[in-house]
Amino acid sequence: MTKQADPKQDESIAAVLGAEKATGRSRLRRRAVYILLALAIGGAAAYRFAYMDGSEGGVRYVTERVTRGDMTISVTATGTVEPTNQVDISSELSGMIRKVGADYNDRVAAGQVLAELDTDKLNAEVAHARASLRAKQAALLEATATVEEKRSALDRMRRLMDRSVVAQSNLEEAQAAYDRALAGVESAEAAIEVAKADLQIAETNLQKACICSPIDGIVLDRQVDPGQYVASSLQAPVLFTVAEDLSEMDLRVDIDEADVGLVREGQTASFTVDAYPDRVFPATIHKVRYAPESAEGVVTYKAELKVDNGELLLRPGMTATAEIVIEEARDVLMVPNVALRYEPPQTDAASGSGIGLRNLFGPPRFRSASENVRRDSTRQVYVLRAGAPVAVPVVTGVTDGVSTRIVEGELAEGDAVIVDRLSTGR
Repeated sequence: MTKQADPKQDESIAAVLGAEKATGRSRLRRRAVYILLALAIGGAAAYRFAYMDGSEGGVRYVTERVTRGDMTISVTATGTVEPTNQVDISSELSGMIRKVGADYNDRVAAGQVLAELDTDKLNAEVAHARASLRAKQAALLEATATVEEKRSALDRMRRLMDRSVVAQSNLEEAQAAYDRALAGVESAEAAIEVAKADLQIAETNLQKACICSPIDGIVLDRQVDPGQYVASSLQAPVLFTVAEDLSEMDLRVDIDEADVGLVREGQTASFTVDAYPDRVFPATIHKVRYAPESAEGVVTYKAELKVDNGELLLRPGMTATAEIVIEEARDVLMVPNVALRYEPPQTDAASGSGIGLRNLFGPPRFRSASENVRRDSTRQVYVLRAGAPVAVPVVTGVTDGVSTRIVEGELAEGDAVIVDRLSTGR
């Protein structure tokens, strides 16, 4: 007897089979995720650990080697490249610009005319001052002649007085007239001095109509055009900016107050600019200012570095990041900082077995340069010897944030210092 298939039953079976297939795919996806996660953790551990030696009681120790090399401690600071001497040139006079004799990037010499004001009015003032001087000189000649005239009258009056021909009052009047004539000469002489001063002022203003460069250098900026009117009031407008020879420049950086005590004149430094990211420029500390600068509660001190710009690659205003060398140690014994932070097993057990995340990801916080150059201190590292950890007291020196110098201690290059421990699960 043949049974007919139940459509509803077939649909149920298909649904179950589909669910099983879907469940299988989900399991495959979960397995793939687990595998990728395991590979990622393994890769991170392989990247982090240089060595993993020794086992004791189901524990394996992660180690790194003691090395020998050079260590440099530096302070990082940012700032801008500036000319050693930059002059803003303005006009002391008001007037219309008749001529402009220099443009951007032009090399100029001291005394070279950069611009000229219209001089018609100034020439007229000079001519007026000269005419006034001549008039004052003529007045002096007239006053001198008057003195001679009054002197003769006084002498005649004295002779007449001796013969009792005139009264005493007539003699006194002649004396007063003579004294007035002498005063007139002095007044005329003073007026001449005033006229000479007025003429000198007018001639000086005429000379100032030619705006000249006070230094040899390069024109960085020009803020004036022919026909423009310049108004010189309380603050003279800047017409040109001229920088002295750009073959030597200054780098002005801000030093954090925590590091300023380490920065000294004569220290070497290097810096980079965005325009040449693969180029490192040398510099030397020239001066550290005492005046503080504060912005948003952060106190810094300005340091000036001398820079050789013989290739003229650097331009005024470029932003720079500088590394100032504070201390250098050559051919010294070094251990990783993570080894100095390793703690004995009983402390490790409190955080659970396996890779310590603190040791895995390195220093817990940023250290300023002042912390890196602190004086020698006694610390302890654990060295793996014959498969067992051995505590070794050491005297540490400076650190660059990654490694620390070993000044004293029973360590040698190549020794395996413990940085972490792993449970093997056995």
